[in-house]
Amino acid sequence: MKHTFLLLALNIISIVAIAQTSETVATEPQLPVDSSLVNVRRTAPVTKPEADSAYAAEHFDEAIALYRQLTDSLGESPQIYYNIGNCYFRQDSIARAILYYERALLLDPSNDDARFNLDIARSKTVDRVVPASEMFFLQLFHSLILSLSISRWAIIAIASFILALICMAVYLFVPNITAKKLSFAAAVLLVVVTVFANIAAFEQRSHIRNRTEAIIMAPSAVVKSTPSASGTDLFILHEGTHVHIIDNTMRDYVEVQLTDGKQGWIPRILIEII
Repeated sequence: MKHTFLLLALNIISIVAIAQTSETVATEPQLPVDSSLVNVRRTAPVTKPEADSAYAAEHFDEAIALYRQLTDSLGESPQIYYNIGNCYFRQDSIARAILYYERALLLDPSNDDARFNLDIARSKTVDRVVPASEMFFLQLFHSLILSLSISRWAIIAIASFILALICMAVYLFVPNITAKKLSFAAAVLLVVVTVFANIAAFEQRSHIRNRTEAIIMAPSAVVKSTPSASGTDLFILHEGTHVHIIDNTMRDYVEVQLTDGKQGWIPRILIEII
């Protein structure tokens, strides 16, 4: 039992480190230059209130440029990505709005506002992809893991671990038999919660570091049977469609898969990684 709690303590320390490196100082993925953005050159550092003021005044190009300067200097932020998504949505740039709502949710899956706006933006896209059925247990497992951010899973892990230690202390030092039984059962349950929180945090970290999800940015993209322009046309995807990258080894093409299981090759230039 002592070895188990020692291992859990080490895991919790690693969770805290992961939460800090993945959410606070994460580096924004390389983004292509959007020619529609205003080239805002400044000598003083940009502040979020300035960007928010530009958004409130409906100067959306300026707000986007300022928000992106913030992510360049401070790192990724789910709130800033959400605000950028709102700017693009107000400009009817649906694909880019979806891209940034997805990025916000990648960093903070509990952002209900981003999820609500993402659903609205998706309703404006052309493609309607029906996800393939998944076992209930796996679906529940994935939903639980993606329900909270790394930092919140870290809080749960730390809190449950501390409570488990308290319960074990009660089990060891309180003579009452009923108290011993209840405290031992609670300690076991809290250890399970701690382990699950560890797994969820590491899974979240993997999603953030190894980004294999993307959005179609072109008005239309012909999906090929091979990574070549001469390949057979399989089907057409339209801007805003979410795809999963299953082969990223080719220079000009990537192999993608939809949630309904369809897959094929499209030019790399037509997508942006979430």
